[in-house]
Amino acid sequence: MKNKPSSHILTVGLAIFSMFFGAGNLMYPLYVGLHSGASNMYGMIGFLITAVGLPLIGLIAMILFDGDYEEFFGRLGEKTGKFVIFLCMLIIGPIIALPRIVTLSHEMIAPFLPIPLLQEVTPFSSFVFAFIFLGITFLATFRENRIVDLLGKVISPLLLISLLSIIIKGILTGDEPVHASVIPWNAFTANFIRGYETLDLLGGIFFSSIVIHILKNKIGGMVGMNRNRLALIGLKAGALGVSLLALVYIGMSLLSMYHAQDLIGSGSLFRMLAFKVMGSHGALVIGTAVLMACFSTSIALSAVIADYFQVHLFNRKVSYELSLLIVLLLCVPLSTFGLDMVLELTAGPVIWIGYPALIAITFCNLGYKLFNFTPIKLPVAATFVAALVSYFYL
Repeated sequence: MKNKPSSHILTVGLAIFSMFFGAGNLMYPLYVGLHSGASNMYGMIGFLITAVGLPLIGLIAMILFDGDYEEFFGRLGEKTGKFVIFLCMLIIGPIIALPRIVTLSHEMIAPFLPIPLLQEVTPFSSFVFAFIFLGITFLATFRENRIVDLLGKVISPLLLISLLSIIIKGILTGDEPVHASVIPWNAFTANFIRGYETLDLLGGIFFSSIVIHILKNKIGGMVGMNRNRLALIGLKAGALGVSLLALVYIGMSLLSMYHAQDLIGSGSLFRMLAFKVMGSHGALVIGTAVLMACFSTSIALSAVIADYFQVHLFNRKVSYELSLLIVLLLCVPLSTFGLDMVLELTAGPVIWIGYPALIAITFCNLGYKLFNFTPIKLPVAATFVAALVSYFYL
C-alpha cells in the first residue's frame, strides 16, 4: 500500500495546501469577515473565486504543461516569455511575497519572542528577525528533494491543527456578527479583488514545477511515467490541497465575523483574534499557526526562485545552495521596511495591471491544451491595455 501512487496523494495534497497558505492567507480571509459582516457569504464567494479557483486553474494548466513554466510563458514569444518569468520571480521573491511573509511573521509573533530586542517592531529588530527567519528557511530548503515531505508530513499537519483549534472554538463561542453596512454585491466585488492579493495564481503556476518534479521522482516508475496518469494524480492532490484551503478560508472569515467587533484590520488581526478566542494560554497555538503558515510558503517560494536563479540566471555555474542563499539575502532589504510598505506594493500595479494579464495568459494556455485554442498574444495584450487604462484613468 505504501508504494502505490494513491498513497502519495495525501502527502502531496497537504504540501500543496501549506505551499499556498502563507502570509496573505492569514490576513485576507479575516478581512472578508471583518468588512463584510452579515454579507460574509457573498464576500467569501467572491474571495474563493480568485483566491482558490484561480490557483487551482493555474495548477491544472501547468500540470498540462508538465510543470514547464518556460513553455507556459514562452507562447508569448521567447524574449517576452523570459521577461515575464523574470518579473514573476521578482514578485514572488525579493520584491513582494517573501518580504511580506517575513514582515507579517514578525508583526504577528513579536510579543511572544524570547528576545526582548525583537518584541518591538522597528527597522533594526526587523533586520535581525529577517536574518533569523530567512536563515531557518535556508536550512529547511537547501535539500530540495525533501521539501514536499517536510511540508506534507510535518508543517501542514501542525498548521491545520493549530488553525482548526482556533477556528472551531471561535465559531462555537461566536456572538453577534460584526456590524458592517455593506450590501451583498459590494461585499462580493471587494473580496473578489481581495483574493488577487494572495498572489496564489502565481503560486499555482510556479509551485506546480515542484509538484510535478516530486510526482515524477516518487511515483513516476509506478505509473510508467505516463504523462496523463501523472497529471490525474497531480490534479487529485491539487484538488485536496485547495479544498482544505477553501475550508480554512471559510472558517477564518466566520471567526473574524463573530469576534472582530472591537478590533481593527491590521497585520496583527489574527494574533488579536486568536488571543480573544483562546485566551492568554493560546500563545503557543498562535505562534505555531503563524510560523507554520509563513515558513511553509517561504520554503516553497525560495525553492522555486533558487532553482530559477541557478538554471536560468547563472546557467548552472553556481550550486543550488548558493543560489538559494543569494535569493534569501536579496529579500532582507524590503523585509526591514515594515508590513505596511510591502502591502502597498502588493496593492498597486501588480494587482491591478499584472494580475489580469496573468489570468489571461493562464486561460489562453488552458484553452490551448484542452481545446487547441492557439491565440494568446492579442488576448493578453488587450487585457493588459484594458487593465492599464482602468488603473490610471478609472
